[in-house]
Amino acid sequence: MPTYECPTCSKRVIVAEKEDAPWRPFCCQRCKLVDLGRWLDGSYTITEPARPEDLDEASEGNE
Repeated sequence: MPTYECPTCSKRVIVAEKEDAPWRPFCCQRCKLVDLGRWLDGSYTITEPARPEDLDEASEGNE
């Protein structure tokens, strides 16, 4: 059985199949909206600029 942890509230969710979890990776719509609100109000930020090496590593993974 697939198991995952909600990134907002850390609740463990166990489902029979991945399709049984409509809010995945969140446990519910509330946690999904809390996460969206954090993005919109600027709570989530990138603390340092991307380095050229980081961009090279990212593009290698897409090939």
